[in-house]
Amino acid sequence: MSRRTQIIGGGVLVVLVILAVGLILFREPQAATEPAVAVPLDAPAGATVLVIDPAQSEARFTLDEELRGQPKTVVGTTNQVSGQIAFDLNNPAGAQLGTIQVNARTLATDSEFRNRAIKNEILQSDTYEFVTFTPTALSGLPASAAVGDTITFQVTGDLTVRDVTRPATFDVTVTLAAENQLTGSATTTIQRADYNLVIPNVPGVANVSEEVTLAIDFVASAP
Repeated sequence: MSRRTQIIGGGVLVVLVILAVGLILFREPQAATEPAVAVPLDAPAGATVLVIDPAQSEARFTLDEELRGQPKTVVGTTNQVSGQIAFDLNNPAGAQLGTIQVNARTLATDSEFRNRAIKNEILQSDTYEFVTFTPTALSGLPASAAVGDTITFQVTGDLTVRDVTRPATFDVTVTLAAENQLTGSATTTIQRADYNLVIPNVPGVANVSEEVTLAIDFVASAP
């Protein structure tokens, strides 16, 4: 095979690879299969089951990147977050938190191109529709509480992003808005490498932070 033929063949291969990557990044991601629905929680006796209201809640991620040479903070949000909380005002230390689910297909940033890259390439949301957090322990809950109180505690559990599950701990702040309603927020920081979240090689994007902050602001009420 001549040198010229090799060069032409190599060029064709590069073009095909670029086209393949482009098709992955630019294709229309699948839509969510259904609105956020909570996984039922087996509540202890005496506890009220509160359900996270997507209409009043938000899940988001935050990371830093360099876009065309300028630093930028990227925020992706969705209201498609679901979960249940079992809470007894007379025994707040016995509270339980059910599985939290966030629909990755509905995450959105300020760029449609970035949205497609996140869903198609990074999170592969066509295959892995949900990011899930399965709590295993709650720590720091008080022995008593009253309506109007704000309490802080931690929730430890298993965070699954795509096909990787690793332990994570969220710092939680909750206000007892009423006997049958809680409002609050939860945050944690993860490392992209821990979940094999590789950023596609896209022109103009560089120095994407390894740290990613995950947060949920929620309102949970009795149905």
